[in-house]
Amino acid sequence: MSEMYIKFLGTGGARYVVAKQLRYSAGIFLHACGQNVMIDPGPGTLVRMAKSKPRIDIENITAVIATHSHIDHINDINILIDAMTEGGDKKRGRLFAPRECLEGEDAVIFSYLRNFPEDIVTLEEKTSYEIGDLKFTTSIRHRHTAETYGLIFSIEGKKVSFLPDTGFFDGLRESYAQSDVLIVNTVLRSFKPGASERHLSFDDLETLIELLSPGKLAMTHFGMGMLKARPWELAQELSGRSGIEVIAASDGMRLDL
Repeated sequence: MSEMYIKFLGTGGARYVVAKQLRYSAGIFLHACGQNVMIDPGPGTLVRMAKSKPRIDIENITAVIATHSHIDHINDINILIDAMTEGGDKKRGRLFAPRECLEGEDAVIFSYLRNFPEDIVTLEEKTSYEIGDLKFTTSIRHRHTAETYGLIFSIEGKKVSFLPDTGFFDGLRESYAQSDVLIVNTVLRSFKPGASERHLSFDDLETLIELLSPGKLAMTHFGMGMLKARPWELAQELSGRSGIEVIAASDGMRLDL
């Protein structure tokens, strides 16, 4: 069996952290089942791919997935399409994104790039997709200010889930329960009126663990409050209370599957 892993090219979220690049805002790279997938290519993704050790070659990317249309998740999506197809000279790679990313006045994909990939696929909730031998399903629609779906991958019999931006609601159980690995965008340190309706906080994680019973949980996409609170220490404390392994991702960190 070949190696399979996730690499966090960036772990920053929220406007201030992204604007100041206190943590990088690049996407998450998934290598599994013979596929190389870039998820949520935020600002700086192409640069972080080039500087990754080992380097992640853009020509080897087989798919790009956007969970929603916000700039900290899709800023580099057009340059990735252009680069992985060598300016359209080689028609390759697949793009997956919600309808809001692809249609209407706020569409984020440049029109001249739309014929460059092999295929552009519209994501819908609770729907199954394939990238070669790599299979994934979208989650229930999230509670966020853009059309947002999480990603649930089936990898060698394991359930590997990416839970992006959302406010907390019990319906998350339907999609993410019993994940072997659960990656959670943890933007806020604690409940914040207004913001907590569209982003998860660290205080939500204990309830989330009780609701979903994951095998392992990794936090990422940190806002300023989380960085000030030292997420690696919070992760250690939550591991002790919950009895499961909780990890605070760091820029460039590799998580083997």
